Amino acid sequence: MRKIKFLSLTIILISLSACAQKKTDEKVVEQDNEFKKKTNEEWKKELSALQYDVLREKGTEQAFTGEYWNNHEKGIYYCSGCHQELFNSETKFESGTGWPSFYKPIKENLVSVGTDNSYGMVRDEVVCGRCGGHLGHVFPDGPKPTGLRYCLNSVSLKFEKK
Repeated sequence: MRKIKFLSLTIILISLSACAQKKTDEKVVEQDNEFKKKTNEEWKKELSALQYDVLREKGTEQAFTGEYWNNHEKGIYYCSGCHQELFNSETKFESGTGWPSFYKPIKENLVSVGTDNSYGMVRDEVVCGRCGGHLGHVFPDGPKPTGLRYCLNSVSLKFEKK
């Protein structure tokens, strides 16, 4: 019984830490010229400290603390860095991870996916296709029809009701 409890706790901790990140080792998107020209100082003026850490430094917010992990309203989720639409609430689902999760973006080219080798793991990092802001990670354990789980930081998103 103790082994089962230990194994269950280990699985939960691994799945929660799977969305945690800090740095990636490669550039994953060719950014829009308007946003490519922005300096770190310009981004710092436009974003909150947490938004800057997540979007520009590839940080993360703690599980179950973000504004949208438990949001059930209908609408569109936008990038909080450049206001590009990214995900529709119709594709949002309860993943149990403490971060908002979606099974697909509105259009595939709105996000880019690259490799993140941080924390001794290999994960697929998701970034905004326009400004290159770090959004989170995508995993192959989501629901049908895609089987994908886009596990995102709330702070990297802005939500607008329909």
